[in-house]
Amino acid sequence: MLDTLDLNLTLDKDTYKTQIESLMQQLRTLQKACWEKKLPLIVVLEGWAAAGKGSLVKKMVGYMDPRGFAVHPIWPASAAEQQYPFLWRFWQKLPPSGSIGFFYHSWYTRVLEDRLFERLNEAEVPVAMRQINAFERQLADDGAAICKFWIHLSKKELKSRLKKAANDELEAWRVRAEDWQQANQYQQYATFAEEMLTGTSTGPAPWTLVEGDCQRWARVKVLTKMATTLLEALDRRHALLPPPVLPAQERLEPTEPDFLAQVDLSQSLSKDEYKTQLREEQVELRKLQLSIHKHQVPVLVLFEGWDAAGKGGAIKRLTDVLDPRSYVVQPFAAPSDEEKARHYLWRFWRKLPTAGTISIFDRSWYGRVLVERVEGFATEAEWRRAYQEINEFEEQLTSAGCVLVKFWLHISPEEQLRRFEERQNNPFKQHKLTAEDWRNREKWPLYNVAVNQMIQRTSTPAAPWTVVAGNDKYYARVKVIKTVTQAIENQLKRRHKG
Repeated sequence: MLDTLDLNLTLDKDTYKTQIESLMQQLRTLQKACWEKKLPLIVVLEGWAAAGKGSLVKKMVGYMDPRGFAVHPIWPASAAEQQYPFLWRFWQKLPPSGSIGFFYHSWYTRVLEDRLFERLNEAEVPVAMRQINAFERQLADDGAAICKFWIHLSKKELKSRLKKAANDELEAWRVRAEDWQQANQYQQYATFAEEMLTGTSTGPAPWTLVEGDCQRWARVKVLTKMATTLLEALDRRHALLPPPVLPAQERLEPTEPDFLAQVDLSQSLSKDEYKTQLREEQVELRKLQLSIHKHQVPVLVLFEGWDAAGKGGAIKRLTDVLDPRSYVVQPFAAPSDEEKARHYLWRFWRKLPTAGTISIFDRSWYGRVLVERVEGFATEAEWRRAYQEINEFEEQLTSAGCVLVKFWLHISPEEQLRRFEERQNNPFKQHKLTAEDWRNREKWPLYNVAVNQMIQRTSTPAAPWTVVAGNDKYYARVKVIKTVTQAIENQLKRRHKG
């Protein structure tokens, strides 16, 4: 692929000057259109060291409104960033709707530099490429336009530019030892690039190969492609019908087995059994907290369930004996305007636990296939594709070593009504009961179908659902802690074997 590029292509100075001026004016106009249409653009600039990526970015942004773009130079992951899945740091930098994000190097360093410098095991390369493809597809499905450029240099041109920069006192600091390693291992790096380009050039996010020996030619080709991509994306937006006003769903047809009906809600513990077992499990969990800190294991426990199912009480017993410096409880409500301007998973990526700590999510990304689906806050296309997006997200967490525990706290409609009435009649608990709780109760049959579909489609070997019988709070609380301790113990055993 790269061998077929004609690196002798050139552009004379006068032609370049005319074309570049026209392109930059066009891009400034397109930037304004992006803002008006709330279209996010992601520009990925990859290629050889000294390929001119920095000067290209400088040329592009020089004509643009600085309030509508951000440039992200990507360096090797810091110690803090290495505590998360490798895509975590890039999720943090995604542009909001209507803005442009320039990535000067990107997530592709994972399968290029990390691979060349042996920071990545060869067995992990196809996994990383699969995760990158999923990441880009998710962004494109959510409406982002993506431009990816590989700026290619001949070996002779690469060495010439590195030598020139190294001898320039103003530019020498830019030349890294890694850049010379690229030149010295040119063929190997080119092979890695070929494999990356082949494996990650997809329909939603294709690569554009740029002949880079002539910088004038490279700049014009990149800017022309950017303008074309934006025009096409804006045309697609213009052609779309206005988003419909989504009614709340009035009927859902069961398509999966009724898992919830199979739960034995009669399971219970006496008060004495509860006290004994709870204390034993809490002590064990406290010991494991020290182990996960020592072995730098991140733990994420998420709670979903019916209103009044006992999530708050279960979380309290889970955290009662933990060191508060090493865990955090994250409650999630409706997304803010800032969160709505990005992919719905963005706000959850931002709250992931660091290595050696525990995060507890009270509600989670499953809102997309539950409340957002049932209440009509997400389109059918959005919630249908969310099952795959969620499975991909969770696979990235678990493959990075995160212990992921997912609970659905299940109670009967009769038990929920009893708890609602208890709250209503207790002045100290009335604040827990809202009009929305009563509305949700009326939609129990709809949510019952949605929950069963969620469990069927997102319970995977690495991230299974645990459905907890919650009619008896004592039983549910002990079951939750037992499940968390077992999941952590299993992960520690796997690490020990590894």
